[in-house]
Parts: sequence; C-alpha cells; structure tokens
Amino acid sequence: MTDAEFEVMDELYFVISFEDLRQKLDLSEKELKDVLRHLVAKNYVKCFKSVSDELPHDALDFERSYRIYHYLASKEGLFAHNSR
Repeated sequence: MTDAEFEVMDELYFVISFEDLRQKLDLSEKELKDVLRHLVAKNYVKCFKSVSDELPHDALDFERSYRIYHYLASKEGLFAHNSR
C-alpha cells in the first residue's frame, strides 16, 4: 500500500464524499481520483450514491461519477490498512 493509499484509507472508516475527502487530504483531484480508482479496483473501498446507499460494483461508473460518490473502506481494505 502506497503512502497516498494509506492516507486515503485513514479517512475511510466512515462514509465520506469525494469533496470532503479531497479537502482533508493534501492531494490534487487527479491524484485522489487515481488512488480511489486503484483502491476500488482492489475491493478495498466501496462506493455509495449517498451516505446510506451503496452501489453494487457492477453498477459503478467511476470515470464519470467519482466526484458525486461517497466512499467507505471495505472489510478487506481495513485489514490491509491495519496490517501495514
């Protein structure tokens, strides 16, 4: 897990919007998008349409909608984060 991935995972213990996440971290929009894309692909992060409405993985349109999604670490992601 890279340092940027670790920092992002630190913030994903609770559901958070892309914009709130971006404001908390010292990453550009592109950097954050790239990190999230990678973490979602590894099933370390789940995407939500809203704070309480999780999206099935096959319903994601990450490239178009990443700014409007909310994010949360998955169980698998938390294990990876905590084992670093």
